[in-house]
Amino acid sequence: MTRARNIIVATGLVAFAGAGLAYPFYMASSKQPVIDPSRPLPPQATFRGPYINTGSQDIGPDHQSYPKK
Repeated sequence: MTRARNIIVATGLVAFAGAGLAYPFYMASSKQPVIDPSRPLPPQATFRGPYINTGSQDIGPDHQSYPKK
């Protein structure tokens, strides 16, 4: 009974890991955009935007200025 149970658990773990690894590829290949461009961004996204990279300390600040297009 323990060998059969180990096979069931291992199969479940492999299926779970496979689904987790396949999910980003599924989202990238879907035809529908993840964020609807016709609607404004939610407040969480507009607040999070400028601070998304503040924890990066491996490269440092960017001293180059970029002109607006």
